[in-house]
Amino acid sequence: MTVKIADLMEKRVITAQPHQKVGHVRDIMDRNQIHAIPVVGPIGEAVGIVTSSDIKRRVKDESPVSRIMSENVTVVPAYNDASVAARIMRKHNIHHVVVTHEKIVVGIVSSFDLLKLLENRRFVSKNSATPSRRVKKFV
Repeated sequence: MTVKIADLMEKRVITAQPHQKVGHVRDIMDRNQIHAIPVVGPIGEAVGIVTSSDIKRRVKDESPVSRIMSENVTVVPAYNDASVAARIMRKHNIHHVVVTHEKIVVGIVSSFDLLKLLENRRFVSKNSATPSRRVKKFV
């Protein structure tokens, strides 16, 4: 059974707009205990992402969030398997991927969401070592 991103993502994604102030976005992140907020354009498309690391920069609270956001936002379609999000996060060394449907932001997946999948599963290595039938004795 494969898990789809749509089943795993946070559907009630909180977004920001490029003109909003850094202080306002910081307050939203603190109040909701989140570490990333997608920045969206006029029709809801992803134009950037602001993370807690971006917020920690010494920038005036009155500055627009567009000044600190990462414009290279990584997106993944909601219909993909969760393994695609995991591969993207590992390849790009990031902790959040914005989820889209027809280019509109519909969710967000974090590395913690992916870890939830592993909590109650047992894994067996495919290439586990098998004991040798011959035992060599060294004298």
